[in-house]
Amino acid sequence: MARVCLEFEKPFAKLEDQIRELEERQRTSGVDLSAEVRDIRKNLTAMIRKKYGALEPWEIVQVARHPDRPQTTDYIEAFVKDFKELHGDRLFRDDRAVICGLGRIAGERVMVVGHRKGHDTREKVECFFGCAHPEGYRKAMRCMRMAEKFGLPVVAFIDTQGAYPGIGAEERGIAESIAVNLREMSLLRTPIVGTIIGEGASGGYLGIGVADRLLMLEFAYCSVITPEGCAAILWRTAEKAPDAAKALRLTAADLKGFGVVDDIVPEPLGAAHRNPREMAVTLERRIGRHLRELKQAPLDDLLARRYEKLRRVGVTAEAAGPG
Repeated sequence: MARVCLEFEKPFAKLEDQIRELEERQRTSGVDLSAEVRDIRKNLTAMIRKKYGALEPWEIVQVARHPDRPQTTDYIEAFVKDFKELHGDRLFRDDRAVICGLGRIAGERVMVVGHRKGHDTREKVECFFGCAHPEGYRKAMRCMRMAEKFGLPVVAFIDTQGAYPGIGAEERGIAESIAVNLREMSLLRTPIVGTIIGEGASGGYLGIGVADRLLMLEFAYCSVITPEGCAAILWRTAEKAPDAAKALRLTAADLKGFGVVDDIVPEPLGAAHRNPREMAVTLERRIGRHLRELKQAPLDDLLARRYEKLRRVGVTAEAAGPG
């Protein structure tokens, strides 16, 4: 059960409180209240299904940022067997905003790379809230080259509002590090499966976002910029973020329609933060399926298809003008 309640989830919380009160009364008094509990649960389920079936883009952004939403480290703990973390870029330092390591997913040996946001305040500060420095992307690239050397597929978990915007990151070449990763991942001779598990924003996402198969959780979002950043540029105020979210077309359905995302991973009723265990089971199965499919392809064919996939992204059609 989620500890934090979003504004549109407050009606759900009231019904959940009623259920807890009835269950406690039943336990202490011995009176059978199971019928009443069952009716409220039925209403709650219907209410959640209806609301989550028609979320506005800005509400989806809020769900993607939910404090209880599973993060990369949660999925690693849930289904990456024998995980061994690898540290450092061998150039500057170990950036905790990016986690890399060896492990097994659905029985397949893989190299895992992902953004790490952190859970409590101390960890969030240490991880820069999931906003990586150049050394984070260079660490990821070092590990991906290792995966290529030993014939291991790469599995990337994407969850960031963007690369770290500080002076140090600029001084050490944040744009260059992301650009190198884009180039090298497009040429990497091993299968790559990427999954947007929460936020996929700006160049911070792109730094580990090139993939043969890009998955996206149902209530994640992906955009060239965060809604707040877009609103600040266009309207000079972050209060217009809901309008920006709608204009950016950042939902999983939008991105699937544009050909950016290959597969939408369904989330449990009420989103991943309400049932992380079920979400982990679903995601492991989906990643495992794509890994097995990609491993069947010869590497030259894999790279040719990856090239064509990247070339198709962003293609638009324009109507002819009058005359």
